[in-house]
Amino acid sequence: MVALHPPYRADHVGSLLRPVELVRARESFERSEMDRAALAEFEDHAIDDVIRLQEDAGLQTITDGEYRRRNYYGGFFVDGLGGVRPGIEASTSWFYTNAAGERKGAALPQIFDRMRWTEPVHVADFEYLAQRTDRSIKITLPGPCILHFLAGRDNIDRVAYPDLDLFWDDMVDALRKEMAALYQAGCRYIQLDETAFAKFGDPVIVQALADRGDDWQDLARLYLEVMNQILAGRPENLCVCIHMCRGNSRGFWQAEGSYDLLAEVLFNELAVDGYFLEYDSPRAGDFSPLAAVPVGKMVVLGLISTKTGVLEDADDLKRRVEEAAGFVNLDQLCLSPQCGFASEHHGNPLTIDQEVKKLKLLAGLAKEIWG
Repeated sequence: MVALHPPYRADHVGSLLRPVELVRARESFERSEMDRAALAEFEDHAIDDVIRLQEDAGLQTITDGEYRRRNYYGGFFVDGLGGVRPGIEASTSWFYTNAAGERKGAALPQIFDRMRWTEPVHVADFEYLAQRTDRSIKITLPGPCILHFLAGRDNIDRVAYPDLDLFWDDMVDALRKEMAALYQAGCRYIQLDETAFAKFGDPVIVQALADRGDDWQDLARLYLEVMNQILAGRPENLCVCIHMCRGNSRGFWQAEGSYDLLAEVLFNELAVDGYFLEYDSPRAGDFSPLAAVPVGKMVVLGLISTKTGVLEDADDLKRRVEEAAGFVNLDQLCLSPQCGFASEHHGNPLTIDQEVKKLKLLAGLAKEIWG
């Protein structure tokens, strides 16, 4: 029952906590106090270390921790394609919340020009890893729907995109070309981070969408079609998984709600190989939607929280895996943290030592359950 191909029994979403030296270097770079070459030296050193961290923790999946990105989508959309400005001003309608009930406005991206794929964005990142590890390398890409989901029509320039069909054409073209370039370079494991689908179960989010003129059911169908256009015709030996996130910003989240409303559609119609699902708290609902997962698809249970440094209890995690196996075959299940540890370069409120303990717990538990 050991998984010999991705997703692996002990997997992780991708982003990892940056060492303080890299955080400071990134901030200096953003203030134009450091050039790109100097920043790259800090990134290279930190990535060399984080490769060893993952290997020592017992993980088969290796990423660069997203250390070359300001946040999970900025490297591809902002630095790679252009035409996208990262959010600065906090929204008055989209919020993040933490366990203490504190709220902060979400920064909305702005699309001010055409998004154009002119050359590979993350192939060099893959090649750097391939020279330094013999384990399976995963490259994470932002999902195609997050920009529209957050920005809405009002933040997509009408001169650049007089109609949204052109916007979606550019999005599909860019991600298809990037995935093809990664495959050509030898990458066989790609994850799309899509933070829209899991949020449709939150009535607050649904109302915010309605207030700007969007019906969530129409968006869900549109987003599914866009995803499948990107995935169509990919090589059979290219594993593509989707991470469905409810928002992750320095320990804050954006939405709550179960997967019930879209389970049948997402699990049966979305042409991915596996699903990274957040199940770290009651906010995610129960495991019953997993009954809709067809044979042949994998579910990665995100049972370990990246929002807190408190280490989970192994027996409790095993009990939850057993509970999930009541709805989908145990052989279709894997384990991971519920999200990345650092969706943006500042990271979540825990230490690297706490991160390592969680990853080792994950790897050890997977070995105990699946052998």
